[in-house]
Amino acid sequence: MEEIFIHPTAEVSPQAKIGAGTKIWNHAQIREDAVVGAHCVISKNVYLDAGVSIGSGVKIQNNVNVYHGVTVEDDVFLGPSMTFTNDRFPRAFRSDFEVSETLVRRGASIGAHAVIRCGIVIGEYAMVGSGSVVTRDVPPHALVAGNPARQMGWVCVCGAVLNESGCCPVCGFRLENGGVV
Repeated sequence: MEEIFIHPTAEVSPQAKIGAGTKIWNHAQIREDAVVGAHCVISKNVYLDAGVSIGSGVKIQNNVNVYHGVTVEDDVFLGPSMTFTNDRFPRAFRSDFEVSETLVRRGASIGAHAVIRCGIVIGEYAMVGSGSVVTRDVPPHALVAGNPARQMGWVCVCGAVLNESGCCPVCGFRLENGGVV
């Protein structure tokens, strides 16, 4: 079994489950009942709230906040300082808030400083541009950017932008049925 690396300044709850080969760097905090898969990189100042689920092969860059109600599947990239929300109508004086669940599907990439509103799904291999504010579901392989995020095109599994016929100029992947995978 591959060793788990936990930096001495990281705070990892004994009730968290951490997969083999995962590296947790300085000042990260992983709360109780969080699940982190194998071979992940949890970078500096990352916060994983109680009960979140992180798949295997996930790379979470510095200063990312993953709050209760978020599920991240395998091979996802979360860029520096991006964040999720989990309450659509927050008030500091309310203790009875309702968590809206968010799902990031396998292979998706979310750019630096993006904000993901709760209650949505980011599709498989979708790509969210840096600084975007995502307020609705993102289809599989969609490239979205802006505030609010709008679809700008389609991306390949390898990350390249697809041409007009839905074909990847790098690896030859073809998106079928006008974007319906």
